[in-house]
Amino acid sequence: MTSVSVVKVGGSLSQNPQALRVLCQKLVSLSSKGKIIVVVPGGGRFADGVREADQQFSLSASTSHYMAILAMDQYGLLLADLMSPNSQIVYCIEDVKNVRAGVVAVFLPSKFITLMDKEEGVGCGGLLPKCWDVTSDSIAVCIARQLGVESLLLVKDVDGVFSGDPKRKGRVSLFEQLTIRELLDMENSEVCVDLYLPKLLSVFNMGCSIVNGFFPDRVEAVLDKRKVIGTVILSNSL
Repeated sequence: MTSVSVVKVGGSLSQNPQALRVLCQKLVSLSSKGKIIVVVPGGGRFADGVREADQQFSLSASTSHYMAILAMDQYGLLLADLMSPNSQIVYCIEDVKNVRAGVVAVFLPSKFITLMDKEEGVGCGGLLPKCWDVTSDSIAVCIARQLGVESLLLVKDVDGVFSGDPKRKGRVSLFEQLTIRELLDMENSEVCVDLYLPKLLSVFNMGCSIVNGFFPDRVEAVLDKRKVIGTVILSNSL
C-alpha cells in the first residue's frame, strides 16, 4: 500500500466549529495533492455524554468502553460530513486499500475494535483494557499499527505536551521532544494524551507527533516531515 498518514482529530476541536471546518478542508486539500490520509476521530462531546451516563448509572467497564467507541463513530460521521464529498467512510483495514484517490478516509472504529477484541494476541487484540485510561489516542495507535504506519499524528486543541497544564497554569514550557519513558514518568494530570498511550507506543516501538489543530498549517508541516511547533514522542529506536 502507498504510504499512509494516520491523523487522529481530537473531539475537543469541535468546540470551535469554524476552526474544525478549516482543519477538515486542509486535510481534504492535502489528500487532493496525493497524500493518503486516514482520519481517526476523537470522542469529544459524544464521549462526554458516555462519561456522564457512566457516572449516573455506574455502567460496567465493558459497556462504557463500547459506548465510548460508538461515540467516536458519531464524531467520525460529523467529520466525514464536513469533508463531504471528499471523504470516504471506512470500517476496517482492508477498506483503506479501496479508498478513492483524492479523498480522506474517515475510520469509524467500532467494528474494528469489536473484531480486535475477539482476536486476543493478534495485532492489538487483548492489549486495550476496557477503562477510561484508554481513549481515541490509544485506538489511533492500534489502527496505525495495523496499517503499518511507523508514526502517527495526534491533532489536539493544545500545542503539545507541556510541563504543566497550559489552560490553568501561567508559566509552563512546551516539550518539543520526549521519549516514551519520559512521557510515562510525567504526572498524569499534565499530559494531553490518554494514560495508556505511552504503554502502547512502547510495545509497538512507535512514535507520534502532537500539534494544535487550530493551526492547520502545522498539520501539513508534520505530514511533510518539517519542523513545527508541537511535541514529538520518539520511538524506542531513536
